[in-house]
Amino acid sequence: MSRTEEQGDIPANGSLAHRVPDLGGLELLLAVARLGSLGGAARELGITQPAASSRIRSMERQLGVALVDRSPRGSRLTDAGALVTDWARRIVEAAEAFDVGAQALRDRRDSRLRVAASMTIAEYLLPGWLLALRAQRPDTAVSLHAGNSTVVAERLLADEADLGFVEGLTVPTGLDSVVIAHDRLIVVTAPAHPWARRRRSLAAEELASTPLILREKGSGTRQVLDAALGGLARPLIELSSTTAVKAAAVSGAGPAVLSELAVGEELAMRRLVRVPVEGVALARDLRAVWPTGHRPTGPARDLLSLTRG
Repeated sequence: MSRTEEQGDIPANGSLAHRVPDLGGLELLLAVARLGSLGGAARELGITQPAASSRIRSMERQLGVALVDRSPRGSRLTDAGALVTDWARRIVEAAEAFDVGAQALRDRRDSRLRVAASMTIAEYLLPGWLLALRAQRPDTAVSLHAGNSTVVAERLLADEADLGFVEGLTVPTGLDSVVIAHDRLIVVTAPAHPWARRRRSLAAEELASTPLILREKGSGTRQVLDAALGGLARPLIELSSTTAVKAAAVSGAGPAVLSELAVGEELAMRRLVRVPVEGVALARDLRAVWPTGHRPTGPARDLLSLTRG
């Protein structure tokens, strides 16, 4: 066995993680130097004396030198131990400065939350989630950008949002996701429209061939409808928000396809009428999204938890 192996040394070209004791060991050594007692140092750090002795022995094997002389009168640093303690003090002070800086970064991160959401989620689900988040994090400033699913993806990938919500059939490239809710699209018209009085369900083919009040291209609602029907007629009107589509339908401009989440009140008050459709499934998943490999942290993580509560 070589002298290096006998002393427990690590070859000089090994990584620092193997050649330098961990912070816990260095803090213990500093406490022994300050208190003159291994038992007192163990109590201060909240560990047992056998654990403290084992940690000192481990450092001695790692460094290849004796650090502490133990006797019934207490523990005394060796000359090498005193020198190592001076170095340890600088390392621990640097680690404390590192910790303060990292906490400052966390505080800055936690002071704001940028959310991007497609229209239905932004208008009908996010307000409740954000109220709940405010109760948990009253000091976090939240900004919300509402747009279609394509815009949400663009903002996330440009680092202009911390968390996004989309309604489309697929997850945009470059994003990870989790399903947070389920939704269904339904056909609605004003009570005076002929479809409101029909006795039979609307056929999928007739829906596909009828000009509708639609969201703009890139919206999750339109993607789901287009895919379900295999194509759409030229829009009767093309609008950029769920609220605008709903208002146009209520006014009698024509039929529309909207989320069940968006029209509950209008259906209850008979400002809109639901038109049954056969031969087509219009269910969809609502998803939280974020850049691939960067799972939400801080306020974004808390908001994500609230959506699944």
